[in-house]
Amino acid sequence: MNPVLRLLTTASRLTAALCAAPLLCLPALAAPSTASGSLEVGATIVVACNVSGNTLNFGTAIDPLQTTGAIDASTTLAVTCTRTTPYSVALSAGANAGGLNAFGSRAMKSGTHSLAYQLYLDAARSQVWGNGTNSSVYTGTGSGNTQQLTIYGRLPSVAQAVPGDYSDTVTVTITY
Repeated sequence: MNPVLRLLTTASRLTAALCAAPLLCLPALAAPSTASGSLEVGATIVVACNVSGNTLNFGTAIDPLQTTGAIDASTTLAVTCTRTTPYSVALSAGANAGGLNAFGSRAMKSGTHSLAYQLYLDAARSQVWGNGTNSSVYTGTGSGNTQQLTIYGRLPSVAQAVPGDYSDTVTVTITY
């Protein structure tokens, strides 16, 4: 028999034998199918602000006999708010003022002795910085970076002050 014909006959017998066994003689597989859909991805960025302050110190060795006028000092608040966030910063009247809106009565105390002072928004010391009631508040817009706000303070007079260490606590409130 012709060798080529013999090879074809042998291949036909082998195929017939294999197709007799289940799963060994499957039809040719078709090209894979595809389908598509969508997946949503999201994030929510919240509005946020932080504020911190430094001590406002009018001095550590004030001689009331040598100081004839007002004593001015300043300090800073560091405010950080998310970008485009409008905010306002209010200062309380202080722990010794005698009332929430008693901005004209801000005072530092040493025991039973008081020393009047005031806090301002501007270097000219013309706008009292408070909570918006009989006073002003600072308003700004967040940049995502720390913004330095200056608090200007004034002791109107120390002429009759009794020696001592005077202090007060002012609450800083940021609304956003």
